[in-house]
Amino acid sequence: MELLSNFPLWAALFSILFAQVIKIPLAYMASKKWDFTLVTSTGGMPSSHSAAVTSVSVAIGLEHGFDSSFFAICMVFGVIVLFDATGVRRHAGYHATVLNQLVVDFNKFVTEAKSWQKKEETEKREELKELLGHQPIEVFFGCVVGLIIAMLGHYYIVV
Repeated sequence: MELLSNFPLWAALFSILFAQVIKIPLAYMASKKWDFTLVTSTGGMPSSHSAAVTSVSVAIGLEHGFDSSFFAICMVFGVIVLFDATGVRRHAGYHATVLNQLVVDFNKFVTEAKSWQKKEETEKREELKELLGHQPIEVFFGCVVGLIIAMLGHYYIVV
């Protein structure tokens, strides 16, 4: 089955898995708390998006040549993903932080206003996810993870 021998695919998937799993001990070293939800979360160190696009690009380059059209396609889409991880998604996280604070302030005002009228109601709400994007250093180390995994995989598994 050709899918099982698709090295670029497996390198990218392994890079994602490795980057997501390594977030747990790295976060523990910083906070002294185990947080296993990081395996499925966005954001954090290292960037699994960066690891995946770097890994698949390097694997394609190693298999088809760094002068191939396949590598060019991977690089263009990879750069877009890296830009998105540090730009758009990161700023969406900033917006979520501000919106969450606005909702807290508004709910506090509403609660105080209701007490003026002697009414009590509690309202539950779900906060917006604030950790969406990456700091540039997280993207950099995601790229390093992807590069190392693709290189090691190519030289120890493929060759």
